[in-house]
Amino acid sequence: MAVKGLIAAIVQFLTQQLEDDDITADSRESLEVAIQCLESAYNVQASDTPTNFNLHDVYTSFVENTKSQSAPEATSEAPPEVIPENTPEATPDAKAEAETLKNEGNNLMKLSKYQEAIASYTMAIQLDGRNAVYYCNRAAAYSKINNHQQAIEDCQTALSIDPTYCKAYGRLGLAYSSLGKHKEAKDSYQKALELEPDNESYKNNLHIAIQKSAEMAINKGVFPAIDFSALLSNPALMNMAIQMLSDPVMQNTMSNFVSGNVGQRGHMEVLLDTGMQLAQQMQNANPEMIEFLRQHMAGSSNNPEPPQQN
Repeated sequence: MAVKGLIAAIVQFLTQQLEDDDITADSRESLEVAIQCLESAYNVQASDTPTNFNLHDVYTSFVENTKSQSAPEATSEAPPEVIPENTPEATPDAKAEAETLKNEGNNLMKLSKYQEAIASYTMAIQLDGRNAVYYCNRAAAYSKINNHQQAIEDCQTALSIDPTYCKAYGRLGLAYSSLGKHKEAKDSYQKALELEPDNESYKNNLHIAIQKSAEMAINKGVFPAIDFSALLSNPALMNMAIQMLSDPVMQNTMSNFVSGNVGQRGHMEVLLDTGMQLAQQMQNANPEMIEFLRQHMAGSSNNPEPPQQN
């Protein structure tokens, strides 16, 4: 029921946009198609929206809350270590010795000797401070002894050396999750998935981070009482959410919206753009259904049969 209520609210919002005199004929047609797709797929109407629930108001409240939470705060945490550009390259002998120490650390990790592993990785770093793997491995050891802040700093250092180091993003997400920083964990797993789109572990961890972030929003009173656990357990919706989070255009749109960087365009226009992107995704996923709806809306005399689902 929570899913239907949310979809009904989306339909209600899109229906209200049809009353805007400023939208073009093409935009109006796309909105009508999107509305009919949602109504058909979920068997809902705008009137099914929960009482006193307004999607635009809820979204605006969420944006304002997010902006207030993202305001800089004083912190006693030391900034993450960043390798200076003038750090000298290790000699071949130093690199060989550092690699031996790393392997020793890996073996110690298998024996659950985490403090000893940290010592081995630290000596490797002292010999070759430009190797991102050593920091990332030490981060894993720090996580094992619940020193998650130090794990975060090591992951950030590894990423300052190699910004495409996927495993460092994954371990960064784990450390943030362990500290209850689920938004930061979500961002880290999202980065990891951009680098390894087929990694099931990152997908699962991103799913959990999104769910935890939603639960925290509910506890803070940002959203009304919606069963987000049931909503987020829907595989189709979660896949759509992950795909949208991985889409660069959607990331840019949402980033501008949350930061308030919408230029001369208002929040309503950005929400409308999001609805249009949803319609475009439906067009790409099932063009036959879209064509059927277009012909139906145009009053085609051919009376086409709706396409069968495979």
